[in-house]
Amino acid sequence: MSSESSSPSVTGRGGTAAARRRLREAEIIAATRRLFDERGVRDAQIEDIAQAVGINRAIIYRHFTGKEELFSLTLVQYLDELRLALQEAADSTDEPRAQLVRLVEAFVAYGLAHPAFVDCAQSIMRRPGGDLLQEVSESAMYRLGQAIGGCLSVLTDTIQAGAASGDFHVEDPALLANMLYASGLGTLQLGRVAMLVSEEAPGVPRISRVTAEQVRDHMVATALAVAIGTPR
Repeated sequence: MSSESSSPSVTGRGGTAAARRRLREAEIIAATRRLFDERGVRDAQIEDIAQAVGINRAIIYRHFTGKEELFSLTLVQYLDELRLALQEAADSTDEPRAQLVRLVEAFVAYGLAHPAFVDCAQSIMRRPGGDLLQEVSESAMYRLGQAIGGCLSVLTDTIQAGAASGDFHVEDPALLANMLYASGLGTLQLGRVAMLVSEEAPGVPRISRVTAEQVRDHMVATALAVAIGTPR
């Protein structure tokens, strides 16, 4: 009888502790996101994040294995928002080519509106997978993989539909989706810098302006060209 009566209270305490831990983790990630958006990824320091939450920096390391894991889980938040934007774009039409155009446009719009997302995504991608696994827990890597996969699946579905309809000529839709995502992050940096480098004459550099619209149009044209390809 006594063991049965004690069991619910233990469960209750455990559940409350777990809920408090999840809440604290969410607060830390939210503070990291705010600092990213305000200052950029490079200038966001653990001390600043701890101060924003009102805790000691040591508490952050009780919840996350380190800075890489915290940044990875903050990236998950951006990716979840991006997936919703991509899904909304995909749902706006059933025609594969128009759908691909709207997906790229949605990606560009989100990336330019959230430059810290681009920085964070690129900083994670620059790390070799083996190195990242040593610094990020398996559960965090799984969540990051889910978030990236959720975004890529929307793009992959569009490419697959286009291949099935004959609009696109792609052997591996998932590979193309990954390549468009990775190259798109790099191209978005050009939109942020807004500078185009060329040669005025041999050895003489020329700096000119490039607009966000030019970057968007280039990404759209590139995605269509690669997806349409050449029939075999």
